[in-house]
Amino acid sequence: MSLLIAVLAAVAYAGGSVLQAAAARRPGTVLALAVSPLYLAGLAGDGGGWLLSLWALRGLPVYVVQAVLAGSVGLTVLLAGMVLRTRLRRRDYAAVGVMVGALAVIGLSSREQPAAMPAHGTTVILAVGGFAAAALAGAAVLSTARTDRRSPQAGAQTDQPAAARTSPPPAVGADRLDERPGVGNEVSGLVLAGLAGLAYSATALAGRAVHLRTPWVSTLTEPLLWVVICSGVAGTAAYAAALRRGSVAPVTALLWAVEVIVPAAVAVPLLGDEIRHGWAVPAVLGILAVVGAAAVLAGSSGTAASAGAERRTPEQQPSERAPAT
Repeated sequence: MSLLIAVLAAVAYAGGSVLQAAAARRPGTVLALAVSPLYLAGLAGDGGGWLLSLWALRGLPVYVVQAVLAGSVGLTVLLAGMVLRTRLRRRDYAAVGVMVGALAVIGLSSREQPAAMPAHGTTVILAVGGFAAAALAGAAVLSTARTDRRSPQAGAQTDQPAAARTSPPPAVGADRLDERPGVGNEVSGLVLAGLAGLAYSATALAGRAVHLRTPWVSTLTEPLLWVVICSGVAGTAAYAAALRRGSVAPVTALLWAVEVIVPAAVAVPLLGDEIRHGWAVPAVLGILAVVGAAAVLAGSSGTAASAGAERRTPEQQPSERAPAT
């Protein structure tokens, strides 16, 4: 049951990304986009995917849920090919096949494992580490925002209304969501992506370990609940900032590598997540295969298209968009 919920979460994430990309390709103002039923449906897909992933974490090891969620990249690429008419490369099809096989191995390596009540020391470690990851990601986002405001080139892109800009923003599906080139931007984009991955890792670990009390209102006193919320928000902001400064492919690849490997490495010794006897090596190889396939698919035009629409800030939304190709 929990594995099915994790798969549904991946489907919801992929569907949400493609719906937002499809809405963003339609001509219109930012306000029209914000109230577009298609765009709102995409946001609902993202929110539903997040809630489903937290539900799945209550019954499955972290490494399984995170690997399945990484599979949403493959679904996004396939859906983008059908809905957005993006072109799929042969390597994309091969990567999807590898990902499906790897996820099957990961699924066989695990079984239903209800979340156990963590020891007090474990809760403290996860809370401190989670809040630290959220704080680092948030600080990096704020630092990036201050740098952008000081940059004359950045100001030229964001201080004017969309209709007054002399250079149009990149079309949805561009490799970089910001026109400013440079090694510095690429490096900062990767740093932000890594911090976003750490923040999302904290979300997964806290979501697995948080103790849900009854009545529900008493759960508000649980520090790990606030780790889930704070790290989730910080991770989303950091990923958005990373996409603005770096290229979609390396940013997305690094995000998923951190988001899959780090929580898996922590949850097995710290939370007692178990792998079936004799399946440790296949599970590790499966996780690495998922990360590798996600890295290949991150360079797909379908990933770039969905990331471009989903993460672009309002200032970057064009009043008239290039038609879908």
